[in-house]
Amino acid sequence: MIGINPPGDSMDDPGKVIVAVSFFATVAISINAIVRGSVAMRKHSRLGDQEAGPVADQRLARLEQAVDAIALEVERISEGQRFTTRLLSEQSRRASEAGSRRLSSNTPV
Repeated sequence: MIGINPPGDSMDDPGKVIVAVSFFATVAISINAIVRGSVAMRKHSRLGDQEAGPVADQRLARLEQAVDAIALEVERISEGQRFTTRLLSEQSRRASEAGSRRLSSNTPV
């Protein structure tokens, strides 16, 4: 019984043969296209990395300078904020001291 096809399931039918051959040909063509595409993409990315090297270095240098400038400005802003906070706290302390002196001098004995 091994190797004997059941009746009616024979591969002698030309329609079934055409479908099977078409299926395997489509799979082979698809795999070929995927492999060619991946090889082309890898080749293109290697060429792009080599060409973009000096340009990327220049851009990174400009970016580093910009970040340094921003850091300096943020430091200046924070120093100004600390100074303003100190002035306001000293002013509020003076106002509270002056208010307490007035109250003590205005209270009846």
